[in-house]
Amino acid sequence: MSSFSIKRLNKPFDIVIENIASDKSISHRCAMFSLFSNKTSYIKNYLTAEDTLNTLKIVEQLGAKIKRVGNSVEITPIDNLSEPDDVLDCGNSGTAMRLFCGLLASVDGSFILSGDKYLRSRPMNRVANPLRNIGANIDGRENGNKAPLFIRGEKNLKPFTYISPIASAQVKSAMILAALRATNISKYKEEELTRDHTERMLKGMGAEIFTDNEGFINIKPLTSHLKPLNITVPADPSSGFFFAVAAAISKGSRVVIKNASLNPTRIEAYVVLKKMGAVVNFIEKENIYEPIGDIEIIGDELNGVEVVDNISWLIDELPALSIAMSLANGKSKVKNAKELRVKESDRIKAVVDNLALCGVDFTEFEDGYEIKGGKLNSATIDSYGDHRIAMSFAIAGLNCDMKIDDVECINSSFPNFKEILDSLY
Repeated sequence: MSSFSIKRLNKPFDIVIENIASDKSISHRCAMFSLFSNKTSYIKNYLTAEDTLNTLKIVEQLGAKIKRVGNSVEITPIDNLSEPDDVLDCGNSGTAMRLFCGLLASVDGSFILSGDKYLRSRPMNRVANPLRNIGANIDGRENGNKAPLFIRGEKNLKPFTYISPIASAQVKSAMILAALRATNISKYKEEELTRDHTERMLKGMGAEIFTDNEGFINIKPLTSHLKPLNITVPADPSSGFFFAVAAAISKGSRVVIKNASLNPTRIEAYVVLKKMGAVVNFIEKENIYEPIGDIEIIGDELNGVEVVDNISWLIDELPALSIAMSLANGKSKVKNAKELRVKESDRIKAVVDNLALCGVDFTEFEDGYEIKGGKLNSATIDSYGDHRIAMSFAIAGLNCDMKIDDVECINSSFPNFKEILDSLY
């Protein structure tokens, strides 16, 4: 198990970051969605991290031809996806496993999805159960709730009208992918709008997807192949957020994150930082598949904040936000975030247990926590194999010194994180 230490940074910094990791959510989807075309998709700035490279390998195992030069990828699919002769390894990615459940549910053949020990402990019934209800054959450990998952594709999935009890972009995306090969129009409704990359990208490829007056997403089954992708993946605002927090907790420091997705469902955490007192500016440059532009963050005095709305828009950034909350004036509260319990780790437990090691006063709830801000003490942190916990507390080290154990997980999503962090000194 490897570790690294972060030393306190005693000066403000001013940095423009042009090499933030490419957007992981969009990279996964680029690889998968290319399979719905019959022509070559061209993807620039694909994230070359372990999880997304695993997704690319799975697409290749399903029969597509992959040509990759650096972070430029060409994917040429085949008409009928082939049955692989080996397990499909999703690594540490719940996004990959849950979306492939929806994609493969209607593909002729048998498929086994697995991953690392952390992914194999995560619940999958939230996706598997609604897919089973429309005819998908999915099984696994604990009655199909834990990977490895076994899928036997069913060509004629039933159309559905489904109101999701949870706000999850992964569940929504899996159901949309299954609906594309159902026998008639399907409808999906969620409690609140979750990340909408799937709808945006598939519509850009020619899929007929629209939201009706009652808030249902209507998905028409495909009658022909979709157009291929020709896309440059933007920088990942979730990855950039670690450095936004670094600036926010270092008064007078400035960070500019270049060419990031400005999708409203992806920048809510920056909006929260702005409410806390940081200066945050969004500069849009283009809007084809996604709005893309620069994000500027300037550190200033932070105050406590209550985060109870649009939780699905910032679920991945809450661990990093907890660091800002710990250094803000007054109390901060996170509620309605029970989804944190089923991420790469139980992130509520991982956050509060590590904050306890740093001497922070907190109250834990089933669906969040309250943090009394003030100061962080130096500590040795357990990442729980979760890249976002590891990176969040590494950023905390800029304020107070920190040692992070079990940091291999960072390579799954942000291979050059430590390189950028070191450049602040």
